[in-house]
Amino acid sequence: MSALPPLPSRDELLQMPQPQAIDLLLEYITRLGGIVEQLQTRLATDSTTSSRPPSADLLTKPESPKPKPEGEPKVPKRKPGAQPGHQGKTRKGFGTPDRLEAVSLGECPQCGGRQWQTLSVEARQVACFAERPLEIVEFRRPTGCCTHCRSTHTPKWPSRLVGHFELDATLMAVLSWLGHYGHLSLDKQAEFVESLCGWRPAVGTLAAVKERTALAVAASVQAAWQHLATEAVVYVDETPWPVAGCKEWLWHFGSERLSLFHAGQTRSRLELRGRLGERFCGTLVSDDFSAYNGYQVQAQQKCLAHLRRHFKKLALHPAEPAGIGAVFIELIDEAFKRYRQWQQDGDSASWQSWGQQFRVRVEQAIRTWQPKAAYAGSKLLRSLQERAGQWWQFLSNPAVRPDNNLSERNLRLAVTRRKVSGGSRSQAGYAQTADLLSVIQSCRRQGRSAMEFFVRALQATYHGGFAQPSLIPETST
Repeated sequence: MSALPPLPSRDELLQMPQPQAIDLLLEYITRLGGIVEQLQTRLATDSTTSSRPPSADLLTKPESPKPKPEGEPKVPKRKPGAQPGHQGKTRKGFGTPDRLEAVSLGECPQCGGRQWQTLSVEARQVACFAERPLEIVEFRRPTGCCTHCRSTHTPKWPSRLVGHFELDATLMAVLSWLGHYGHLSLDKQAEFVESLCGWRPAVGTLAAVKERTALAVAASVQAAWQHLATEAVVYVDETPWPVAGCKEWLWHFGSERLSLFHAGQTRSRLELRGRLGERFCGTLVSDDFSAYNGYQVQAQQKCLAHLRRHFKKLALHPAEPAGIGAVFIELIDEAFKRYRQWQQDGDSASWQSWGQQFRVRVEQAIRTWQPKAAYAGSKLLRSLQERAGQWWQFLSNPAVRPDNNLSERNLRLAVTRRKVSGGSRSQAGYAQTADLLSVIQSCRRQGRSAMEFFVRALQATYHGGFAQPSLIPETST
């Protein structure tokens, strides 16, 4: 938005020839109208019409219901509770308990007697917090002399101990999980430990927990990166991340069962080449950010959810013809609905038949609206036409999702941590955060325990005889 030049004063305008003054004022008014239009468009932009997160929306309560754009399809409100197709879950109980605890009958409330004849026993299984869930243990390691051969021997420390560190592997795993999944600050982690055992660790000790745990999982994360480059479909997204007051970019790369974070410095395709190689021999799913366009891939799928937001924003644009947004929003909604149906029934023949008809209807809609559209609409329709292979790749290969929600949802954990912590203080801490988030989100995708993974990685790093755990899924999709 360019700044307006200063308007001549009233006296200066009166001294000008009348036609010249009128032309100057008309030009000024025209430029003011353009600025007002840009500001109105910016005010109407929110999380539903752009890529802005919902947290950036202003909390306003309209006095009257917001009118829907003319021609936009009516979508019925979802009822609360389970939606159609949701697979319910029934609590199955705990199975065999860890211990039994009998409740004493005590004395008779009528006569005070203590002799009882048991008539029945009622059982309840309850998950209980142990009385001392965290305790200070002093390990004593002897050195002995064999009475038979007179050789001396000192046994190894238990595998739960991490070098000369004052926290064991399990507690370090719990604190790493609380810090990067529970978003507890170091002070709150110290308070948590103190509430369990009465001892408060120093903040430096807790910072060392993150450093040592990240070091332990580094080899597993690196092996997972090498595997990701061989996946058939990879979903990518990025988010800003402050490091020592500078704006860096945290990238997420994921597949159906793998979720990895990269501590990048830029938002350019150099980060793509550094993680996936000069050319990715698979399908890359992303938003429509320009950095993804020049990267060499076998195929690409741009996020239809972003495309829907573009058309919803277009429907509110005063210069665009009425109805242009509603037509394409309806087509996109149909694509999502049919894809969900294919996920349920897996009918490939029906999917291919519908896909061919869908392509024809999209092309017809583009030809119909392109002559009527203004600048913003023409630009969007031209992208649909010239990059059709990137917008509709999922029609040819339904194993590719039509949106980038998988990567965006995995990235939310990092966004929440960034808002709580304010970013990182150093590049080393930034990289450690990326590795720990990679382990947590990959384990979630695979239905594994991230805390158990941390324990195994610490044992493998600080003790001999333990294999390094792997993040690579047993069966990739």
